[in-house]
Amino acid sequence: MSYHINTKCLQAGYDPKNGEPRVVPIVQSTTFKYDSAATLGKLFDLEEDGFFYTRLTNPTLSTVAAKIAELEGGVGAMLTSSGQAASMMSVTNICHAGDHVVCAAAIYGGTFNLFNKSLRELGIEFTFILPDATEEEINAAYKENTKATFIESVSNPSLDVADIETYAKISHAHGVPLIVDNTFPTPINLRPFEWGADIVTHSTTKYMDGHAVAIGGVIVDSGNFDWTNGKFPMFTEPDESYHGVVYTERFGKAAYITKAVTHLMRDYGAQQSPQNAFLLNLGLETLHLRMERHCQNALAVAKFLEANDKIEWVNYPGLESSKYYERAKKYMPDGTCGVISFGVKGSREKAMQFMDSLKLTKLVIHVADCRTCALHPASTTHRQMNDQQLEECGVKPNLIRMSVGIEYIDDIIDDIKQALDKV
Repeated sequence: MSYHINTKCLQAGYDPKNGEPRVVPIVQSTTFKYDSAATLGKLFDLEEDGFFYTRLTNPTLSTVAAKIAELEGGVGAMLTSSGQAASMMSVTNICHAGDHVVCAAAIYGGTFNLFNKSLRELGIEFTFILPDATEEEINAAYKENTKATFIESVSNPSLDVADIETYAKISHAHGVPLIVDNTFPTPINLRPFEWGADIVTHSTTKYMDGHAVAIGGVIVDSGNFDWTNGKFPMFTEPDESYHGVVYTERFGKAAYITKAVTHLMRDYGAQQSPQNAFLLNLGLETLHLRMERHCQNALAVAKFLEANDKIEWVNYPGLESSKYYERAKKYMPDGTCGVISFGVKGSREKAMQFMDSLKLTKLVIHVADCRTCALHPASTTHRQMNDQQLEECGVKPNLIRMSVGIEYIDDIIDDIKQALDKV
């Protein structure tokens, strides 16, 4: 029986049998007991399914991963300790030293640093594509050693909306998969596999958790990419660390995600804890309700700000004035996310004054949970830069990033209004 995605948020991944817990249980055990050494040997050789060490997976992790795979429409998923870990392993599962990745420049700063610093130091090269690049310019970035394309569906914090269908077409023409970080829209508003993407990642710390209580990430495999095209021998040639298993032969459409679990998670150990997976699942159960309210509230706030004479500019894809409005309507007709950015007229000091005057809205280094929060990058995360340097990196001195929560909308707007009155 096929269920609506809203129902899947509550029911997918777990079907308790007679007398079993109705709620997904926390299996807080590192190890699992077996009666036979032969059985354990088969588990280690990937000849049988089962749990033997939580560094790879365990029943709680497996259940929550299965739910997210269903929400995104994939063949399998792997939970990770953070969104950063998910981004890293989504790439290193297919890229080695000497390989190359084409990447959108409009991505989360932490991901940019991961790619441009840490993975580059490990020998993986990245070419970053500007948001307004033409198809010709994107095509020109690919090389003989390119192994993947990486983009964010809605970028953090610039809120650029990626043309997923175009990126998928170009990636496949070059024989490589498209990886999409879908953190901001979540599968409630956008399912990239439906537009040709091959791998999806999330920082589950954000909307999926929704309560700012558990760090985590996830990688989801569509099962649609052809790993046998000659560019990915790690899937088609024997893995000697597993007695010569060939992932595409043994696991078919799930070759990518199986290798990620059995190889990378085994070696990197960037596993999400069972407790955090349990908390994540609680968040997933209300994801469909929260995303609807986040989007409604954010659009109302964006319209209020756009009409206020103390605001210089507003950036939100749901506004008709946004350059991404039509693209957002194509990919996310029900809304994008609850994050907006805007500029207070005047100097950096005016923006800081506005921030200091907020009451309901809290000043935190976080985004995308149920409570409204805001950040002034020029006085916090980018404090070391002068105004010219801020402009060069795309962060205006008066920029405010606001993550609109699910509180009563009049209370949110009243808080913004009283803070603006003091500027």
